[in-house]
Amino acid sequence: MEKALDGIKVLDFSHLLQGPLATQMLGDMGADIIKIERAGKGDMFRGMTFFNEWVGGSESPSFLSWNRNKRSIALNLKSPRVHEIIMDMAKSADVVVQNFRPGVLERLGYGYEDFRKVNERIIYCSGSGYGESGPYVSRPGQDMLIQGLTGVAAATGRGDQPPVPLGAGLPDQLGAMNMVYGILAALVWRERSGKGQKIEVNLMASLMAHLNQEYVSVMNLGRDFERPNSGIGHPGAEAPFGIYATRDGKYVSIAMSPFRHLMETLGAEHLLHYDTRDQLYAKRDEIWEAVNEVTKGFDCEELLQILLDADVWTAEVKDFRGATQDPQVEHLGIIQSYHHPKAGEVKGIGPIVRMSATQPEIRRPAPMIGEHGREILAEYGIDSDEIAALEQAGDLTVEEA
Repeated sequence: MEKALDGIKVLDFSHLLQGPLATQMLGDMGADIIKIERAGKGDMFRGMTFFNEWVGGSESPSFLSWNRNKRSIALNLKSPRVHEIIMDMAKSADVVVQNFRPGVLERLGYGYEDFRKVNERIIYCSGSGYGESGPYVSRPGQDMLIQGLTGVAAATGRGDQPPVPLGAGLPDQLGAMNMVYGILAALVWRERSGKGQKIEVNLMASLMAHLNQEYVSVMNLGRDFERPNSGIGHPGAEAPFGIYATRDGKYVSIAMSPFRHLMETLGAEHLLHYDTRDQLYAKRDEIWEAVNEVTKGFDCEELLQILLDADVWTAEVKDFRGATQDPQVEHLGIIQSYHHPKAGEVKGIGPIVRMSATQPEIRRPAPMIGEHGREILAEYGIDSDEIAALEQAGDLTVEEA
């Protein structure tokens, strides 16, 4: 099946999460992603994992997660000959993506102006932690650090406990989404104008943009959020919005449900004296404790059925493993797999956008370090003798299964 981004070529210098997720999304849509890794070691994520365990005994789940549908070439970017080769590749490329610290690639001769000299139509997308200027420009920009700086950690968890980082790398992933958003818009504009451009995305601004509801409230109402001590689901919300325990040790979330209707459904009419707007916020911890005592009188499945039958907004709280077994997840085909030459079968979350004419799909597993280096160089007219010489000099790494 034809893909929406067939014919779009991306030179991908990115590493870790923000940039690689962005290029993976473009690859899912059909773009030819040439992942340019460090000779020898490759992407930093290849050496990181969770649980101190490795898929197939050797492969990083973090790397496998964000690097499907790419070809890898591992090069020494400090080599003058490698610089010549990459600039030749850039002549027919559409997009360059990188998320090194500001200034790093420019010093090596791979900045926007370097690429624009050989291809005026190039779209150069640069991701960073804090932007490319300002007082934080030299700071390390990492996901959890951004959560701390932007208020997310301070707004998460119970009020009598320290701030809590999220259980996932949300800033990195929102940064990736904004990179894709900018790249696709730039491709459309280039079709109209014939011109490329530089795109700058940073993690701090990406997360803040997706917290606009919170920031509009704080800046325009003149107060900040205070975390409740209970399980209320948002520091600005009133009861009963939150997460509640059940008799069998599980939990359910209850969202924006009218308090009276919820109490009548639960047979807890004795709590209806709380049913005023002022009390539902001012006494939200007290109310949460009272409602939690009620929900602990039910097993989880029983409670869910009662609430859903009454059209109360509710769902079970699941861990990651439980979510993989969810019947709706199975119905939607969210979990997909591919075969990797070292890791074997790799299960993960597949492309989730559904398109009637150009459906994205997994066409390639995450590559090994420089796996496609010889193939890519041959496409650009580099003969086998020079390829062998580059390998001999350590300027090209090709890992084979």
